[in-house]
Amino acid sequence: MDNYSGANQYRRYKAHLSMFGTTQFHLRNPYIIAWWSAAFPGFGHLLLSKYLRGLILFVWEVFINMQSHLNIAMVYSFCGEIDKARDALDYRWTLLYIPVYIFAIWDSYRTTIDSNHVFLLAERENAPINTFSIGALEINYLDKRNPRMAVIWSFLMPGTGQLYNHRIITGFFALIWTVVFVYYSKCLLAVHFLFLGQVQHATDILNPSWLMFVPSVYGFAVYDAYINTVENNKLFIKEQRNFLVKNYQQYRVKFPERV
Repeated sequence: MDNYSGANQYRRYKAHLSMFGTTQFHLRNPYIIAWWSAAFPGFGHLLLSKYLRGLILFVWEVFINMQSHLNIAMVYSFCGEIDKARDALDYRWTLLYIPVYIFAIWDSYRTTIDSNHVFLLAERENAPINTFSIGALEINYLDKRNPRMAVIWSFLMPGTGQLYNHRIITGFFALIWTVVFVYYSKCLLAVHFLFLGQVQHATDILNPSWLMFVPSVYGFAVYDAYINTVENNKLFIKEQRNFLVKNYQQYRVKFPERV
């Protein structure tokens, strides 16, 4: 029977390939994941491949943030205008924001620790994984990719680094929301006027409520693309080593226990 069929022959698997991408467990720093949740709720869960939870928290962040005028208040506070920052906030929405914001940080930290435990157990069990997935819409397979290229493409357009690494869900998510944030913030129009030397007009045309989201999406896209490319390369090397050990070591050559 196929090791990857519905019959669960092993307790834990390190990874799974599907048409939507490669999902895997690997060791993560819980403080870094919690920091990404603090930077933007939902990002920490997306890094853990908790897509549904991450998308819910992300949409919640955008909606509540815009209703509470939190980004506007942050801009005023950065400029030292504390009174304007206080007046800009809508406390009916701000008080709703705080509990879920804290939950996103706590839950991503807790989930990271649990995922690390699962990874260590799965690493010891060393169950085989599927390395090739083909369907009517997509083909996905394990191979090595260049992390630098993933970073470069993510800098040019968030989401393309994920598509390069075949993370379809995260790539589609990053592309769509980047378009939304860039369009409503009018940052490309501001860049256009900046090139024309119209600095004041470029400043006035910006919408700071939406602009504050843009750096977070760019930073997340770059970090996610780089980390997952590196970890997928490690998974490829590990799987290939297991295959060679199983099929060739006893006949031709001895492979080291660790790489």
